[in-house]
Amino acid sequence: MELFGHQKPPQLVTAGRFELERDGLIAYLEYTLSGDVLGLIHSEVPEALRGQGLASELARTALDWARENHKKVDVVCPTVAGYVKHHPEYADLLLR
Repeated sequence: MELFGHQKPPQLVTAGRFELERDGLIAYLEYTLSGDVLGLIHSEVPEALRGQGLASELARTALDWARENHKKVDVVCPTVAGYVKHHPEYADLLLR
């Protein structure tokens, strides 16, 4: 791809999930990783596991990983956005 007459190098994008297993069920937070940006896209907690703090645990794990690996975070998931709102210690990681 050319950008203003200069060729832009290709960028590797990785997708995956942070996962927690309880009682044979999986709660997860989907992410993308592109360069120095961790995109937190969507979380899902099975109905039987809701109310146990698993979504918060997933958000905290992802944000801690981003901090340890010097990544900025693009929060798309409303659950993670709510977590960050109540935990301002992660505000410095936010892309926007």
